Amino acid sequence: MLLSKQKKAQNSKGNRLLITVNVLGSAGPLRFVVNEKEIVAAVIDMALKSYAREGRLPVLGSNFNDFQLYCPTAGSDALSPLQTIGVHGARNFLLCRKPQPQEAANVEVKAEAAITRRGNGSWKSWINKTLILKIASH
Repeated sequence: MLLSKQKKAQNSKGNRLLITVNVLGSAGPLRFVVNEKEIVAAVIDMALKSYAREGRLPVLGSNFNDFQLYCPTAGSDALSPLQTIGVHGARNFLLCRKPQPQEAANVEVKAEAAITRRGNGSWKSWINKTLILKIASH
């Protein structure tokens, strides 16, 4: 009788899934159990907490809004944060940081600045440095 009560209680909660979340740049996957009716944002939050608890590198942070969860059966689009995790029936996922448009713009500006510095008289600065070193050493 006790066994039948446990089964009824478990069915009211929904099915539980063992999922695997691969974190981009990490050495190995995370595995944990979630309810199939759990939303994607909560799963990302659980994955980040589990990742931090295990002390893994690189350090990711704890803001789940900075990350996207991808499913191999859903195509190349990230899962919606309000979607339930059990919709696609998959158990393997990929966690990636959202692309930051500001970082890409900063990298381009730094690259352009480096190119212009090298192109405008780098040989002149090299000659000046070598002459100053030779004069100072005498």
